[in-house]
Amino acid sequence: MELDKSFNEVVRIIDEARNNAYRKVNEELILMYSKIGQFLSEKSKEAAYGVGYVDSMAEYIHTQYPGIKGFNRRGLYRMKQFYELYAGNEKVSTLLTQLSWSNHLCIMSGCKSDEEREFYMRLAIKERYSFRQLERQMDSGYYERYMLSKSALLPEQIQSKENPFLDHYVVEFLDLPDSFHENDFRKALVKGMKDFILELGKDFTFVGEEYPIQVGGEDYRIDLLFYHRSLCCLVAMELKVGKFKPEYVSKMDFYLEGLDRQVKKPEENPSVGLLLCASKNDEVVEYAMSRTLSPMMVSQYQLQLPDKDVLSRKLQELASLPAITAPFDEE
Repeated sequence: MELDKSFNEVVRIIDEARNNAYRKVNEELILMYSKIGQFLSEKSKEAAYGVGYVDSMAEYIHTQYPGIKGFNRRGLYRMKQFYELYAGNEKVSTLLTQLSWSNHLCIMSGCKSDEEREFYMRLAIKERYSFRQLERQMDSGYYERYMLSKSALLPEQIQSKENPFLDHYVVEFLDLPDSFHENDFRKALVKGMKDFILELGKDFTFVGEEYPIQVGGEDYRIDLLFYHRSLCCLVAMELKVGKFKPEYVSKMDFYLEGLDRQVKKPEENPSVGLLLCASKNDEVVEYAMSRTLSPMMVSQYQLQLPDKDVLSRKLQELASLPAITAPFDEE
């Protein structure tokens, strides 16, 4: 047993060194691309260099380093764009070398504003997204959905800069028939838990499905139970295939009380509830939750990727409201 521990320590040292080496190599690559982009940007302002300058440079690099990828005409223009997008932007200067080049390309091609680019940078760094994961979040309109959620009326108990809940979740990865029941919905989410955690956020840790709570000699079951590492609390999730109904709140109150009395550890924060419904009326939700003291959120889900243009228009309607704080601002 002691030998196993010593072996694991050596493996940890190897993994740490490899990760540090990868980060250093990536940092040098991003800095190189930025320096090349700066060079091209400055040369483009000189009249002596025509439109064929970048083509000639790409051809020259190819002759000097045959087989090297990424330095063709398109790649060089991307480096120029990369430099020009972030030149003088001190807010993101420390973030640039923490992302892979593929993630940078994804952000540059898919974002329309400095705010959106910074949002996805911080999100990708915090959640350690691969290119595919970042691409999925952008395709799902995560930025717009997050910003719209920040404007929603949230229970005072879970209002904070670190609030991890969205008003609108997208679960397009589920293979569900046109008509399905809550039991089908739960099983599909469990089967696709890896994708569901990507949508929820990686601080969510899955505890179990149909989690049992016994009160008064009777068994009750919570659809899905999670633990949130940053909030240090249990998160009970109830799934509804129809629209939100006021009676769902009292049932969630009951579950949260059961979790706090029977499952929650003394050092943990009070449990939080998330009611995930197919649709909801915000006025009905506000009335239903006006007197509950439990930290609870009512969100709706969508089975297909949303129309980002529709989300953008909704976000533009909030432009006259006070600025919404991004979730990953530095202290």
